[in-house]
Amino acid sequence: MSEHIPVQIIESFEASRPRAAKPKNASSDNAIHTRSFSGLFRTLRLIGAGFLFLLFFGTVWLSWDGRQAVLWDLSESKFHIFGATFWPQDFILLSGLLIIAAFGLFTITVFAGRVWCGYTCPQSTWTWLFMWCEKVTEGDRNQRIKLKAAPWSLPKIARRTAKHALWLAISVMTALTFVGYFTPIRPLATELLTLEMAGVSLFWVLFFTGATYINAGWLREAVCMHMCPYARFQSVMFDKDTLAISYDVARGESRGPRKRGTDPKQAGLGDCIDCHMCVQVCPTGIDIRDGLQMECIGCAACIDACDSVMDKMGYARGLVRYTSEHELQGGKTHLLRPRLIGYAVVLVVMIGALVVALNQRSMVSLDVIKDRGLFRENSQGQIENIYSLKIINKTQDTQHYRVSLKDGEGYQLQGKTELTLAPGEITDLPVSVALLADRPTSSSQTITFVVTDTDQPSVRGVADSRFVAPLNR
Repeated sequence: MSEHIPVQIIESFEASRPRAAKPKNASSDNAIHTRSFSGLFRTLRLIGAGFLFLLFFGTVWLSWDGRQAVLWDLSESKFHIFGATFWPQDFILLSGLLIIAAFGLFTITVFAGRVWCGYTCPQSTWTWLFMWCEKVTEGDRNQRIKLKAAPWSLPKIARRTAKHALWLAISVMTALTFVGYFTPIRPLATELLTLEMAGVSLFWVLFFTGATYINAGWLREAVCMHMCPYARFQSVMFDKDTLAISYDVARGESRGPRKRGTDPKQAGLGDCIDCHMCVQVCPTGIDIRDGLQMECIGCAACIDACDSVMDKMGYARGLVRYTSEHELQGGKTHLLRPRLIGYAVVLVVMIGALVVALNQRSMVSLDVIKDRGLFRENSQGQIENIYSLKIINKTQDTQHYRVSLKDGEGYQLQGKTELTLAPGEITDLPVSVALLADRPTSSSQTITFVVTDTDQPSVRGVADSRFVAPLNR
């Protein structure tokens, strides 16, 4: 094994290395049983997970102006986010948000590898929660292995029942909360508690309950290893300065057990005592000492486990640590480099563009649909076109609007031109436009409709359409 992590391993994710038939942390039944541990990175992960759980489970219950604060109301095509309401016409903003999320992921991956997977990915976060349920009901690693191998008995049935009951309870709460972002959570929860839930809501609650229970309880590492595409395309974002969880081969080899206080140099050994603690705490069951692997989710559990062993042995921490290939080779990690700066610049630009788009978002929407008839002649002998104006009040207050033509010289807008809309109200306003000139200059010309807030003239919606007229009359 080389004394650093070769780039080829990062790029191919061990495509050429023979794989073990099962993870090294797996028991005889091929199941992974993780060991409990403590440490700095576990604490950071718990803090991050606690914040995410609070955000996910708590936000859905917040109220704003008498309604649910965050609600994607699909039935009415309204998306409420605290004081703002978004409509299908604003979906371009969602596209911008997704692009920002993508470049944010690229930036953090170039800098520190798969920290998203290890600390904030829902799959990882819920898997750690389900593993905690296992520890509470069935004991730590060795106890779970013994329980699995033991014949069925009342104590075993009781422990298994308690574990699956906790899994199902968490899955139901997760599903209810997730569906509650699309259907008002309070009546939804009441229907669930009174067993009156039915139809579409019941289907989606059952669906996400099953998905959570299966993914976090049974599939676990299989989702990260075989189903998630991120592990397979991350190699294009790694370079020799990317901070990845790595085993210091030069310091750790040769491995071997020894008594506490033994000088490894005098014994002809490295700092690694070959205790396999790093393997036993790994949620995907890999051995980090084999080098960077596709299955590594960057959770840093192996760092915490190894540091605790180094403390007991009286050795320096960092045998397994966040480091770069350059540093493992004896060089220096370059934090600022072209690729990282490029991703960061694009990310900042996209965030700025989204902020500008949000600030300039018109709070009144106007769409114009021309009648399928080309034109008609009215009682005054004028050529007339018929239009339907779809106007949406995007604000949370009642608004008064005036409809007009922009640069409408030579045309006359006929029909109702002033209207009042309630918060979020949508109306279809039929109007007609008459040509004042005897002869049109063109058979088809562009006209621009404008709807203006009478109280705030700066708030307006604009839409173009075509006016059709015969050249020969």
